[in-house]
Amino acid sequence: MSRLPLDGIRVVEISHMVMGPTCGMILGDLGAEVIKIEPTRGDGTRRLLGAGAGFFRTFNRNKQCIAIDVNTVQGRDAVLELIDTADVFIENFKPGRMNELGFGYEVLRQRNPGLIYASHKGFLKGPYDNRLALDEVVQMMAGLAYMTGPVGRPLRAGSSVNDIMGGMFGAIGVLAAINDRNVTGVGREVQSALYENCVLLAAQHMQQYAVTGQAAAPMPNRISAWAIYDVFEFAGGEQMFVAATGEGQWNALCQVLGQTALLDDQTLATNNDRVLQRPRLLAHLAEVFATMDAQTLALELEAHSIPFAPIRRPEALFDDPHLIQSGGLANLELEDGSFTAMPLLPLSLDGARLQPRRSIPRIGEHTHKVMRELGYSDEHIAELCAAGVLKTDAQA
Repeated sequence: MSRLPLDGIRVVEISHMVMGPTCGMILGDLGAEVIKIEPTRGDGTRRLLGAGAGFFRTFNRNKQCIAIDVNTVQGRDAVLELIDTADVFIENFKPGRMNELGFGYEVLRQRNPGLIYASHKGFLKGPYDNRLALDEVVQMMAGLAYMTGPVGRPLRAGSSVNDIMGGMFGAIGVLAAINDRNVTGVGREVQSALYENCVLLAAQHMQQYAVTGQAAAPMPNRISAWAIYDVFEFAGGEQMFVAATGEGQWNALCQVLGQTALLDDQTLATNNDRVLQRPRLLAHLAEVFATMDAQTLALELEAHSIPFAPIRRPEALFDDPHLIQSGGLANLELEDGSFTAMPLLPLSLDGARLQPRRSIPRIGEHTHKVMRELGYSDEHIAELCAAGVLKTDAQA
C-alpha cells in the first residue's frame, strides 16, 4: 500500500498497559507517525510476567520510542516541545496525573490549538470519574462478569476486552476529531472509558429486560434463542460448538447426522418448539455426537453451511490455516531482533492488510533522532543523558 490514510499525522503517546497503547497502535497501523514516551527505565509493561507478558509486544508496533524522565523540569520541557509539533496526544494515566505534569488538556490546547487530546480513563465525567478502574473492575460493575459466569460465580472475560475496546473507541474519536479539524482548524478533547465500554457490551441484556420484563440469566444458565446452540463432545473427547439457527440449518443437520426421524417429530417442528424441548433434544444429540469423529463431521457441516467451531486454545492460532493463508498474521520484529507471528488489525483497505512498518522499539531507540529533530544539539542531548533526563538506545 503506497499511501496510508493517516500519513502525515504525528501522534505523541504517553501511555502504558493496554488501553492507550491500543489507540496508538491502531493510529500507527493506519499510517500515523507515533512517538511513544517512556520513562528512562522503560515502560513497566515491558517487564510484566504471567498474563501480562504479551502486552507490550502486542500493542506497541509501528511506534518510535523516546525515553524521558518527565519528573524533571528539562524532561517536561522536552515533552512540551514535542507535543507542540503533534496532531494527536494520547494518555491513559490516573485522573489528575497529566495536570500534575503540566500536560493537561487546557495547557496543551493553549500551546497547540489544533491538538487532538485523547484521554483514556476508567470512567467518563460523573460521580465515578476519580475512581481507579481495571478491566476486571468494570466487568464486575457493568454486568459482564455476572453474565459470563454461572450463578453466584461472576467471571471476567478471558481477554482485556474493555482495555482493547477503550483503545478502539479512543481511535474512533481521534479519527472523528481529525475530520472535524479539517473543517474548523481546531482540535478537540476525546475521552474513552472502560466502564462505559462495558455498559455498551451489557446493553443487549439491559434491553432484554426492558422488552421481556425478565432479568437476563447468566450465559451458563440462559434460555437460548435457538435450540441447537451449544458445545458437544465427540469421540476421543474433542469438543466442538454446533448451531442451527434457522429451519434450513436444522434440516441439513438432521440429514448430516442421519437423524431424519427428528424432522417427523411435530414437537420439534419449529425453532420455538425445539427450544421448549431443548433438554430432551440436546441429550439425544449429545449421544449421537459422542459416537462421531469431530474432524470428519466438521467437513460435512462446512459443506452444508451449518455453523460450527472447534474449541481452540490461543496458541493454536499460530497454525490456523485461514490466518496464515489470508495474511492475517505477520512477522513482527521484537526489540531483541527476534520475530513473532502477530495478528493484524481485523480490517483491510482495498483488499490489503495493514502491516507492521516498525519493529517493537527498544527503550530510547529513537530518543536521539527525535530530539535532534526538535533542535537539540548532540552536546545538549549528551548532557541530558548524563543527567538522567534522557536515555538513548546507545546507553542500553
